Amino acid sequence: MNMRTIALVPAPARLRAFAALCKLRVNSLIVFTAMIGMLLAQEGFPPAGRFVAASLGIWLVACAAAAINCLVERTVDARMMRTARRPLPTGAIAPAEALGLAILLGGAGLTVLHLWVNHLTLWLTLATFLGYAVIYTAILKPATPMNIVIGGASGAMPPVLGWTAMTGHLAAEPLALFLIIFLWTPPHFWSLAMARRDDYARAGFPMLPVTHGIRLTCLHSLLYALMLAAASYLPVTLGMSGALYGVAVSALNAMFVAQAWRLWRNYTDADAWRMFRGSLVYLSGLFLALFVDRLLLPWLPF
Repeated sequence: MNMRTIALVPAPARLRAFAALCKLRVNSLIVFTAMIGMLLAQEGFPPAGRFVAASLGIWLVACAAAAINCLVERTVDARMMRTARRPLPTGAIAPAEALGLAILLGGAGLTVLHLWVNHLTLWLTLATFLGYAVIYTAILKPATPMNIVIGGASGAMPPVLGWTAMTGHLAAEPLALFLIIFLWTPPHFWSLAMARRDDYARAGFPMLPVTHGIRLTCLHSLLYALMLAAASYLPVTLGMSGALYGVAVSALNAMFVAQAWRLWRNYTDADAWRMFRGSLVYLSGLFLALFVDRLLLPWLPF
């Protein structure tokens, strides 16, 4: 599709296409975990102005990283059933426009963090952007089946960014949250990669189920689920949460480990999809339990 054809696309469709580049559903989870990091960083609720500024800045940079990801992978996206209808493969948006959007959003987000948050959060957010958009997307993903294990460090940064946005320094507590997301990321993505292994093979990505098979990937997913279950109790040992979180995360661990065990014992694509959806429930539920236990429970009338 040439620029003249792109110009004829109705404005609402163009806006939806630009929004799709930003992967809003994925980034909503990223900002949610960053917000929980902010809320856990101090007693009571954080200053509203800094909370809003940090959330906005992190969200804008995350959207910029998503746009760069779509730009770099536009050719292989066209060969995958899951991604073929994204704006760049379909021609709804030109590559130059995607780059411009990423520069605009990333620059705006970093400016917000510079002016209204602090320099540590600014630099950590920039490092997270480079880790995802360059190291993971451009270098690791097409090169190694361990791409998501190494690249998952970028996706694990949001609660650390939220914490430093409120405190201006690092501590053991946000690093525990980092470890939880870091260990959650491989089984989350591997379940999708197993269900879509033909898509990834067609695109030429050396995902673990493509290069080493389903059986080994299921075993690795189970091992990571077990390590995740152990790490998920760190907030209790560090005094970040109490009994309510402990009960909630125990139930989540039972669900997620059972899904990983079932997948390893008798793989089906349906169970892989079930584990992928379960992983989203797991992470959202874990951070919601942290929020309720730490900040809402003391205010409840019972």
